[in-house]
Amino acid sequence: MKSDIIKTLTGNFESNSQKTKEGVEFWLARDLQHLLDYSKWDNFQNVISKAKTACELSGEEITNHFADVGKMVAIGSGTEKEIADIMLTRYACYLIAQNGDPRKEKIAFAQRYFAVQTRKAEIIEQKMLEFERVQARNKLKETEKELSQVIFEQTGGNKNFALIRSKGDTALFGRTTQEMKKKWDIKNKPLADFMPTILLKAKDFATEITIFNAKNKKMKTESAISKEHITNNSTVRKTLLSRGITPENLKPEEDINKVSRKLNSEDRKISKNPDKLN
Repeated sequence: MKSDIIKTLTGNFESNSQKTKEGVEFWLARDLQHLLDYSKWDNFQNVISKAKTACELSGEEITNHFADVGKMVAIGSGTEKEIADIMLTRYACYLIAQNGDPRKEKIAFAQRYFAVQTRKAEIIEQKMLEFERVQARNKLKETEKELSQVIFEQTGGNKNFALIRSKGDTALFGRTTQEMKKKWDIKNKPLADFMPTILLKAKDFATEITIFNAKNKKMKTESAISKEHITNNSTVRKTLLSRGITPENLKPEEDINKVSRKLNSEDRKISKNPDKLN
């Protein structure tokens, strides 16, 4: 397929995408019908039907990707009538292209186009999740640093801070830090560097409560702060369990330092060549 045709088709698909007030991207089936070179709506509906079946078989909710809507069209003499239309997500467009007639040049193009675009969206979503986890880990580091400072200021020392933090781990996981490291096969690195985002935020929340109460109640001993920290982690654990989340049964994630280096490296590449987002 010639490059000028590719540019034209790409521009056509992108220019026909729309967004809801919430910023959700979509295409209208009536527009996609013409983009894919289907002259009859009935024939295109057959393709949509196959795409819906494929959507269901993939484990996705059909209504999340195919939403029935009405569309006003002009019928002459300044009057309009409403016709049936469908709001399609990018994934729905991909499924429609996959179930279209591959002999059509525009279908062949759309199959590749939406496959690439869907993959790009998946990559972006993954990067956002990784970035969120890195932020959560950095936040926990700062919160624990603040707790260490509070202990020092209010008790005159913080040599047992690591022990207090470890007791918090035991309360959160129902097992010691070392037991969790053994379970997750971690050697010579902090347990938190391998925690999923939900646990990093849970641990951070418990630590924030400890800081607040230690200051508010003017706790003057490490023992009192340690007891407070254990209570807060135990309470957070109960909340997680009540929502079907068992901290010690979650799987460890990639070393946060590797994730951070990877994101930083990709940011540098993008800054040098912003056109290569994928």
